[in-house]
Amino acid sequence: MEDCVFCKIVDGKIPSNKVFENDEILAFKDINPAAPIHILVIPKKHIKSINEIENKDEDLIGKIFAVIRDIAKEQGFADEGYRVISNCGINGGQEVPHLHFHIIGGKKLGDKIV
Repeated sequence: MEDCVFCKIVDGKIPSNKVFENDEILAFKDINPAAPIHILVIPKKHIKSINEIENKDEDLIGKIFAVIRDIAKEQGFADEGYRVISNCGINGGQEVPHLHFHIIGGKKLGDKIV
């Protein structure tokens, strides 16, 4: 999608601090972190939100969660814990209309929803 900021990151038109990349998935550090660890994981395929996931995307979504698990292990914060968040729609706090998952960690997270 032409005006999607995450699609521009995938295409290399906007730089990012990459943590992981393969043919289907990109993970990069959030430019406005909410915690010491704040990584965004996105499908390279443009999917607007959770509401737009189709049955044919099930394998991709499973791979995204495997990447999240692997990033947590490789970066050394899996054992201490972390939070995975995906906002959906305006009322859900989704600011970029491209499916993405926040990995938040590096400190004790309270009950407050990020």
